[in-house]
Amino acid sequence: MSDYYFSTKDLSVGYNGKALITDINVELNKGQIMTLIGPNGSGKSTILKSISNHLRTIAGTVFIGDSTLHDMSYKDLSVKMAVVLTERIKVELMTCRDIVATGRYPYTGRLGLLTDEDNKKVDAAIKLVNAEEIAERDFAAISDGQRQRVMLARAICQEPEIIILDEPTSFLDIKHKLELLDILRRMVEEQNIVVIMSLHEIDLAQKVSDIIMCVKGDHVTSLGTPREIFTKDNITALYDINKGNYNMFFGSVELPRPEGVPETFIIAGNGTGIDIFREYQKKKVPFYAGVLHTNDLDYQVACDLAMEVVSVPAFEEIDNEAYEKAKALIDKCKTVVYTGVAFGTANRLNKDLLEYAKGNGKEILNL
Repeated sequence: MSDYYFSTKDLSVGYNGKALITDINVELNKGQIMTLIGPNGSGKSTILKSISNHLRTIAGTVFIGDSTLHDMSYKDLSVKMAVVLTERIKVELMTCRDIVATGRYPYTGRLGLLTDEDNKKVDAAIKLVNAEEIAERDFAAISDGQRQRVMLARAICQEPEIIILDEPTSFLDIKHKLELLDILRRMVEEQNIVVIMSLHEIDLAQKVSDIIMCVKGDHVTSLGTPREIFTKDNITALYDINKGNYNMFFGSVELPRPEGVPETFIIAGNGTGIDIFREYQKKKVPFYAGVLHTNDLDYQVACDLAMEVVSVPAFEEIDNEAYEKAKALIDKCKTVVYTGVAFGTANRLNKDLLEYAKGNGKEILNL
């Protein structure tokens, strides 16, 4: 028996008696979201199907409360756990509301008749996912994104203590992605449940999760908090990123930096350079950037996209060493781009760099 509400011990999962992923050890309390991330085909769905009893586990144990997964009856498990997988359910002549209502079946009698209280919970779940406008429509005739919301409503209607979701944000536009994840976050906090899901959008996984499980190859490569997991080295290794860079400060990726010998120097700062850096990347024009403070938004992106970045520590004034280094790079360039950054005490020497470039006949672009 585990001290945690949900846990696995030495779990192995796979198909036809053959283990694909081994030694899965997880411990979760109520009120936590764990998200599985990793490359396509890495086994995230296999893990989710196994811990929800849709696939037979190969070895090890899954604990839910005071019971093990295999000791629980179907009815007991359906009260404790709701599952939303990627497979389409095949139904005929059922409205979206009918689908949501099936989430109440673990609580109904043999005839499956819903009480007034059950119907109120069905309506509340539909409202929570903003699906009132499609409630009476044929479930088979709605879009994939609408199906996702209806299936989440069914899971909510079930009033589980654990919700398992496989790629719940697939097919959703950004508005509904954010709404869905906000609903899950509020349910976790207000209803004290456990959510275990897989996501492709690592930026969203970083923001919504308490625990991250990285899955690759035949094992879980790492398990920890978002702060521990979302580092450049971890994400680069997990996804074998070799074209571009993962930026841990933005939680997103940048495309590969342009190759070649730069003939452009960009004077930026305070976020004014990010869009310009990316425009030059799209045009495959290599560039230098500076002088930037290491706590500047521009610095984080410039490190991924510029051929070389001249920088100084956070909050310190640009010193002569950085100034001379930037001048030397400007001497190699034909063009200097000024992004419109305001000049103050800390970056006043950047204004001198701009004047230096003008005095030495460089083309000046004010963007």
